[in-house]
Amino acid sequence: MPKNMGSLDKTLRLIVAVVLVGLAASGTITGGLAIGAYVIAAVFVVTSLVSFCPLYVPLGMNTCGKK
Repeated sequence: MPKNMGSLDKTLRLIVAVVLVGLAASGTITGGLAIGAYVIAAVFVVTSLVSFCPLYVPLGMNTCGKK
């Protein structure tokens, strides 16, 4: 599993994850939308930590800068 995410991409994903969790935890978004926010936040955190996004593979994307 080669890395395909750069540092800016990872940082933005972590920021979005924190915002989503904050919105759901504060009650700003509720119900199914809050559950979706938690799921998306979890996916963003995991993909940031491993520097690999499975969706980038079929799209041919690579923000890592390495070939």
